[in-house]
Amino acid sequence: MSIGIGGSMAEVELASIGDMTAGVEPIGEADYRSRLTQAQHLMRQQGLAAVYLDAGSNLLYFTGIDWHPSERLAGAVLTASGHLAYLLPVFETGTFAEQMRIEAPFHGWHENQDPCALLASVLADLGIASGTIGLDETTEFGLAERLRAALAPPLSVVSAGPVTGGCRARKSAAEIALMQRAHAMTLVVQRAAARILRVGITAREVETFIDTAHRAAGAPDGSFFCIVLFGADTAFPHGVKHPKALEEGDMVLIDTGCKLLGYQSDITRSYVFGEASDQQRRVWEHERAAQIIAFEAARIGQPCGAVDDAVRGDLERNGYGPGYALPGLPHRTGHGIGIDIHEAPNFVSTDRTPLAEGMCFSIEPMLCIPGAFGVRLEDHIYMAADGPRWFTQPAKSCDDPFGAIDR
Repeated sequence: MSIGIGGSMAEVELASIGDMTAGVEPIGEADYRSRLTQAQHLMRQQGLAAVYLDAGSNLLYFTGIDWHPSERLAGAVLTASGHLAYLLPVFETGTFAEQMRIEAPFHGWHENQDPCALLASVLADLGIASGTIGLDETTEFGLAERLRAALAPPLSVVSAGPVTGGCRARKSAAEIALMQRAHAMTLVVQRAAARILRVGITAREVETFIDTAHRAAGAPDGSFFCIVLFGADTAFPHGVKHPKALEEGDMVLIDTGCKLLGYQSDITRSYVFGEASDQQRRVWEHERAAQIIAFEAARIGQPCGAVDDAVRGDLERNGYGPGYALPGLPHRTGHGIGIDIHEAPNFVSTDRTPLAEGMCFSIEPMLCIPGAFGVRLEDHIYMAADGPRWFTQPAKSCDDPFGAIDR
């Protein structure tokens, strides 16, 4: 089967895509409270008196407040005993309050005041004058250093990563349902994008179509990201400065995703526009085989790194590498996903985190052939109690990249 040969089909394809978000349920108050309870449990295990959650994905995950981090401190404090308090600029209180899902006291600071001193004062008011405080691991370096200085002995500061990551790594059924729908939306968009391809089309044209198609499918902000590459450009995992236009016989690589109620999708498809060469087919088959090996290696209780090890062992037997050397797989086999497009843990040899129910990952062992092309097939999995499950089925063949494999 030849992919995308013919005239522009953009309008026809967009007209065929309907809103796919009917029946989608957002994360509810009970979910946020459960997350806070789990965080308290982990804090006690880690010997933490409190954690500071900075604006960004950790604040969103635990409280439902979607606040962009900036030079102005805004966030929340959670204590191991269960007290929650918000800290923010006074002039933002009204806007902040509009998003509040979990009721808790506000502590504001004016522009001529030190917000780091305010955090220390709030902790003291909550009865925490000594002990260890977990600091949101995503906090900007300058702010983190000021907070360390403000939280002077007998308080000490460590990363809150074991708490925040420990909660976020294992997704609930509600989170998995949101990502399942988001991935279904992106797969529809990927199929439509393949059908609009024509000789001479530019990467920018395809990116614009994909953004519009994501909106048509129900993603209010369109594409969260989009990489479109043709020919030799596909050997660069994250693209090139000046992407080439499409020619007959080019490898096509499209990597894109959207957000649905805060949760991400992320799918890559690679295929040939026109007739594939023997080399293109061979590398594509090696890529698909590596993807299936990763899936089969993902077993409850096994370290995340074992998945990457299994993939690299197979690729080296097929003449790639060794290790991260090219031609071969230059990056990790997969990454965690959730609210952020890249979350811990990862399918990389050095990550010894045991696989557990609820963890979600990409499987994308990309093969790069410098000067020729690259092939990345990316689908995501979640770990069920008895092993991995696909969010989207892997591609069937180089000629049928959107057909389900026979399994």
